[in-house]
Amino acid sequence: MKEKIIIGSDHAGFALKEGLKGYAEGKGIEVIDVGAAGLTSVDYPDFGGKVALEVSEGRYARGVLICASGVGMTIVANKYPRVRAALALDVETARMSRLHNDANILVLAGGKTEAALAFRIFDTWLATPFEGGRHEGRLRKISEIERSLGTGFGVDEVGK
Repeated sequence: MKEKIIIGSDHAGFALKEGLKGYAEGKGIEVIDVGAAGLTSVDYPDFGGKVALEVSEGRYARGVLICASGVGMTIVANKYPRVRAALALDVETARMSRLHNDANILVLAGGKTEAALAFRIFDTWLATPFEGGRHEGRLRKISEIERSLGTGFGVDEVGK
């Protein structure tokens, strides 16, 4: 089955989103783009929420978000149950976000990350599997917090 990701950005992440989208499609990955559609100022929560909802509800296994610093998109995405969004400014952080945290949304900083580095971060993030083991218990604790706050699906959803 062809790999599929959902991607979104605000205006500040638009250029990097377009570059990354083309890069991913060139690797045979199907990319669903929810916007932004250009450089006109938009609100990052609108696009971060679209991607995070789709991942949270299981329609996409993974997503990518891009804004100027990556911080705003990370905050928005992590409000959604079952979303583990990680801001990666380097390859090692991308690798660890998958290996230990099973991050299902990669967040990039469009104002700080050159395209060539973003492509390496993306490749590493896609290729790195979740290690499991002791990390599963830690993710279960996050799911338990979500459930106790009334925002989660429960501990049986870890690793899905």
